Amino acid sequence: MTGVAFVGTGFVADYYMTTLANHPELQLIGVWDQNPHRLEQFCAFYDVQAFESFDAVLGDRRVAIVVNLTNPQSHFEMSSRALDAGKHVYSEKPLAMQPEQIAALGAKAKERALSLCSAPANAHSAAFHHCARLLAEGRIGTPHAVYAEMEDGPVHWDNWREWRSVSGAHWPGLHEFELGCTLEHAGYALSWMLALFGPVRHVAANASLVFPDKGKGTETLTLGPDLTMGLLQFDNGIAARLTCGLASERKRSLTIMGDRGMLVVRDLWDHYSSINLTTPDRAKNLLTRVAGRIERRRQQALPLNVASGEVVRSDADERGLKLPLYPSRIDFARGIAKQAAGIGGGSPAFFSANVAMHMSEVTLALNRGDPSYVPLHSFDLQSA
Repeated sequence: MTGVAFVGTGFVADYYMTTLANHPELQLIGVWDQNPHRLEQFCAFYDVQAFESFDAVLGDRRVAIVVNLTNPQSHFEMSSRALDAGKHVYSEKPLAMQPEQIAALGAKAKERALSLCSAPANAHSAAFHHCARLLAEGRIGTPHAVYAEMEDGPVHWDNWREWRSVSGAHWPGLHEFELGCTLEHAGYALSWMLALFGPVRHVAANASLVFPDKGKGTETLTLGPDLTMGLLQFDNGIAARLTCGLASERKRSLTIMGDRGMLVVRDLWDHYSSINLTTPDRAKNLLTRVAGRIERRRQQALPLNVASGEVVRSDADERGLKLPLYPSRIDFARGIAKQAAGIGGGSPAFFSANVAMHMSEVTLALNRGDPSYVPLHSFDLQSA
């Protein structure tokens, strides 16, 4: 059993607590947050132990992995201190806010022979492994292009100030508006693409602020981009378009186009997401056929977003997992479990070391709208 401590008890911490039950090999030693009220609220709800300080976390020999769930601006400092104390680190995304900080964390972890891993964990899902099998079987031939969307719509029009986690944490809307949602969301698409296709060779991105007025409380803030668009060129020649934002209508899909067909993953936030397969020899699904007939009869497009092809069922059965409620149906703690297994003598977790640094670098390039960026860190997909 591997001892872990959560540092930060904000909105996302509830997702980790919900899914921790899926991994009995992990033992939560305790949690800490700089906000005493929020710490007390979290500990009372889950009946878990509170640390009196971050130094107490670092000084506890039972803690092998510090799980860094603080805000992105604090990631570098907290992770660096944990590594200095001899702790392995699992960090929410991104690892840090500057490429040189990312490199410093990686160098420190390597020097101390410690594991440095990054969220998200959605590329450890049943849907991901199903998609990977379909590609390995050659069901769409050779992949050439990818469309990825991590769009959540204009949430500032919603009643977001009333959103709470199950233990009572506020959704950090102002913070996300200020930083730019790409830092929080791009990783959900990048994790899949890096695990399927390997490293990104070049990033060409554009970042925009579509809604400079996001309502009460944002008047004095310098808001980050709410829409980023990136063109990614992978080492293996695959080209990808990744959009991320709080502007366009909600869509969290991944479309992979090959020379003999197409795969559409409907929801990257769903551990069990359906996958549609379209090939020349597969009939259109019933909904597509019916919608097509209605459109031809009416001579007008229907307001529907229907994936063509047929849903391809997986033989794997992973039912019974405890997952957060829709829409974040991700086994958040699985990434920590993968890291613990690697520390215990198994294969190192995929999203560690250079992979984790590479993903964070690409995320930062997207968020700042870098028109031409070559990641400093790369990796070999076959040995990662």
